Amino acid sequence: MEFFYIFRRKNGNNLKFVVLSDIMYTRQVIEMVRNYLNINVYEAFQNRMEYIFQEFENIYVSFSGGKDSGLLLNLVLDYMKSHNIKKKLGVFHQDFEAQYAVTTSYVQETFEKNLDFIEPYWVCLPMATRTALSSYEMYWYPWDDTKQESWVREMPKKEYVINLENNPITTYRYRMHQEDLAKQFGRWYRMSHGDGKTVCLLGMRAEESLRRYSGFLNKKYRYQNECWISKQYKDVWCASPLYDWLLSDVWHANYLFGYDYNGLYDLYYKAGLKPSQMRVASPFNDYSKDSLNLYRVIDPEIWVRLVGRVRGVNFGCTYGKTKAMAYRNISLPEGHTWKSYTLFLLDTLPARLRSNYIKKFNKSIQFWHETGGGLDEDVIEELNEHGYHIRRNGFSNYTLGRKSRVIFVGPLPDHTDDIKGTKDIPSWKRMCYCILKNDHTCRFMGFGITRQQQRRIDVIRRKYKSLEELNNGI
Repeated sequence: MEFFYIFRRKNGNNLKFVVLSDIMYTRQVIEMVRNYLNINVYEAFQNRMEYIFQEFENIYVSFSGGKDSGLLLNLVLDYMKSHNIKKKLGVFHQDFEAQYAVTTSYVQETFEKNLDFIEPYWVCLPMATRTALSSYEMYWYPWDDTKQESWVREMPKKEYVINLENNPITTYRYRMHQEDLAKQFGRWYRMSHGDGKTVCLLGMRAEESLRRYSGFLNKKYRYQNECWISKQYKDVWCASPLYDWLLSDVWHANYLFGYDYNGLYDLYYKAGLKPSQMRVASPFNDYSKDSLNLYRVIDPEIWVRLVGRVRGVNFGCTYGKTKAMAYRNISLPEGHTWKSYTLFLLDTLPARLRSNYIKKFNKSIQFWHETGGGLDEDVIEELNEHGYHIRRNGFSNYTLGRKSRVIFVGPLPDHTDDIKGTKDIPSWKRMCYCILKNDHTCRFMGFGITRQQQRRIDVIRRKYKSLEELNNGI
């Protein structure tokens, strides 16, 4: 067996940023821009390691305990040993408290057997972590010092564990967002290691999602025009040397080199999960909540603690794939339109969450009235045939084939059930589904949270204990 060959993106003006709504199209897009070279992904990785160790003074690996970061750590350590690099490798592990016991064991074993070669940083600090299980909470806080009696696990007892009682990270802020904590660790790591150029090695791969794939296309923050290295802060960079590896490459490498990996993947396989469903992450986010029921089977002791730790866990496990959380088609209550039902649901929410949804809904309405989204010609024709009030507004550069932009004249439709290609069309029904799904970022409507937006949310959260109801004219 051989590794898959790596691909390089074609240079030229014909390559545009592609926006698709479904992750399943990612592989198709990659195939469209693949150019085969006389080198396999493993050889390419070795070349990238040589480049990394030449360019950067401080190097650390972000290690989640998943298959990709685990493989990356093993490959980097092998490279350092084969090239007689004596400097220890930093390893950053962000512990989200609520995880399978087998994951915790794997992380600890990995640290312990490599202590001669690594600087371990096992971070167990309170941090805001997004949850999609509750209509009343946008975040929960792993290792919350005010709820120590209900922690899912005991605090790991190793000298390299970083917690509130042993925290050298001067850039940490109490209960800061999990993503900000990861980024601020990079700043602190640079400052604590002589302020030299610093790089964080990530196990991200383009194949995993469209969002990650498109991130490698962004040329704005590249390091010396390398698509797999991007700037985070001054003299702090992130590199993804496995970016062009496929899933089969990852598992073939683990087999070929005899690397240890998280035994959770074996349990997932026995449970019948697809490879795309095998995730090592916080179990309460948008991507993982549908698999909560697996905790009851795989790790019942942890499951019992999860139920008492985070609001909505048992409900999400029981009803996560039902109409109750908008997994399947839901029926409109009698006497309601989708707009009136949406407004009714907004009235039931706490002020902070209500204002969050209202802001995003207003932004979407404004976008479809003033700018418009790119739609296929057959969808546009279908909208016209069914009497929707629309007009063209130029072309979208962010769609495959520069689709026509379409704006809606007058109120947005209540629903678009009579349109086959309804997934790209705005409606009050889609807004309603966001609320029912506890989709606080409105991913179902095409929203994604930006760094700037997150910082703004954090500032508001610190400044105000509560927000009054906003009347935004919906």
